[in-house]
Amino acid sequence: MSRTPKDSELASRLSRRNVLGVAAGATAATLIGAATAQAAGNPGQGQGHGHGHGHGHGKGRAVLPPGRLGIQLYSLRDKVSTLGFAPVFAELEKYGYDEIEFAGYTQGSAGAITLAQLKKLAKDHGLNPIGSHVGYYDDNNSGAYTFAQNLTKVLDEAQALGLKHIGTASGPFRYGSTVDGWKRAAEDFNTYGAAARKRGMKFYQHNHAEEFSFATDKPGVRLYDVLLAETDPDLVYLEMDIYWAFAAQFRFGKKADGTPAPFNPVDYVLKQPDRYPLFHVKDGIRDDTARDGYRMSDVGDGDIDYKTFLSRVTERTHRGRSYHHWQTEHDNPAESFAFARKSSEHLHSLRSGRCGD
Repeated sequence: MSRTPKDSELASRLSRRNVLGVAAGATAATLIGAATAQAAGNPGQGQGHGHGHGHGHGKGRAVLPPGRLGIQLYSLRDKVSTLGFAPVFAELEKYGYDEIEFAGYTQGSAGAITLAQLKKLAKDHGLNPIGSHVGYYDDNNSGAYTFAQNLTKVLDEAQALGLKHIGTASGPFRYGSTVDGWKRAAEDFNTYGAAARKRGMKFYQHNHAEEFSFATDKPGVRLYDVLLAETDPDLVYLEMDIYWAFAAQFRFGKKADGTPAPFNPVDYVLKQPDRYPLFHVKDGIRDDTARDGYRMSDVGDGDIDYKTFLSRVTERTHRGRSYHHWQTEHDNPAESFAFARKSSEHLHSLRSGRCGD
């Protein structure tokens, strides 16, 4: 499939969250109707041994660092659009969440809310607004709420909310899928990162699977490696979506000519842990017949071994338990409150001891 910016399927997939933040006056219901969620699965190295196995319940040190559990509010977009932020935040407080990551600042039929009100509401429920997803670019609309078209406004609003991180879930495909195209996108990201840094924030990019594909002009070069090499580590940070990274392991573990090109997502983190302040924690049930190797599930219902992944990051990196932030997410949960509750319970239950210890 073509990976140019004109690829409508890719563009809609990679911008599925961006639509939620484009217009303060638009209703979330309309925006959500336009959003295209991507459902699929995810391969994990060191996965559990079937559902509910290998997850490390019982005695031992908690794997999840205290105060570091968040949720990407895209997972709760149905509740935000109908109930509003206040009831949603009240539920998240009950479920033991510490942080939230925004996917837009509007609440649909629940009525208008100002950024100041939203910031106070989060604080009142003990929730730290840690980040937000905004579109990378919309070159057909100069008024688009994106980094490329309205950088100052995006940063102004992030600053008003007190965010420490401001990022995009769009892939760096603005100039195509060549090495030079990704170098140009990296220049954009460095620009946004420098502007965010001046405000005391970190700019970040959230991956999907396609970032780990290979350059169209140099099929031996993984595009994600170009992104890492060409962005300034002091200006551009990464939010690893663990689910999609393992989906990429499944899809792009071989080059186009069939040559093996294995990688383990956690190794990227261990090599440059300071570049990964944020993570998305999604789960998936193994299914080798699915395009991505997994079918997305609530956290704890799938086969990704989060006890191992979190433990390796938090225990084997400098400041591991005090630096990283972990956001649960599901693109299309069967029941979003149930997803949020179950995911929190599962992650809080993980212990460093062996299963059954």
